[in-house]
Amino acid sequence: MLRNGNVHSADDWRGVLEPIVARCRDLDIRRFFRGDAAFARPELYEHLEAEGYLYAIRLPGNDVLERAIEPLLTRPAGRPPNRPVVFYDSFPYQAASWRKPRRVVAKVEWHAGELFPRVGFIVTNLRRAPRDAVRFYNQRGTAERWIKEGKNAVKWTRLSCHDFADNQVRLQLFALAYNLGNFLRRLALPLGVKHWSLTTLREKLVKIGAKVVTHARYVIFQMAEVAVPRWLFRVILERIRRLRLPETVPG
Repeated sequence: MLRNGNVHSADDWRGVLEPIVARCRDLDIRRFFRGDAAFARPELYEHLEAEGYLYAIRLPGNDVLERAIEPLLTRPAGRPPNRPVVFYDSFPYQAASWRKPRRVVAKVEWHAGELFPRVGFIVTNLRRAPRDAVRFYNQRGTAERWIKEGKNAVKWTRLSCHDFADNQVRLQLFALAYNLGNFLRRLALPLGVKHWSLTTLREKLVKIGAKVVTHARYVIFQMAEVAVPRWLFRVILERIRRLRLPETVPG
């Protein structure tokens, strides 16, 4: 979904989230949600809880939250080590706009050379230990890495059309191209090159030059083997061939 640049990050979250929730509602799977501080909304918590989702959402700090972890905000005695000193805690908390208290997990990091700690809060309904809940939340950075890959590989931020609707369609086409490239990487690449980024895949496998030699009964594509050797092309084509649906025999 393409939105105006002057709206809040979580604007129209229902329009994005509810179709996904509806699509997964009848599946026998565990459901999780991770979100940054833009999604720290009580109506979102209630929606996820009603649908049976486990969630971890960044919570903006305030004086009440910091008072709850006040002992952790005192610098540890002694000379600080080179590695950060990290403390975790969890406690019930109810903001004025919440209908009920919820669990909040806090992470406090003391870094050498820094006067004040780095403090983060997460609201969650996970029952994991505070350290494990923070680790679960931090995995949302993996999704951001894929977003960055899409920006570099398919250039999906190039939305130069004059009309907003045209740019939204263009963004959807970029997302489709990204998904097709990712399917190729996951399903057709052999193990030795599965680590290739989509940018590498585009430059070495897709955007390559070839000389076309046409004969009466066949066409030959002559491609340089500098980036992708002949055996690798053969393996990729064979793996793609296996993805074809089996031919049905007429009854």
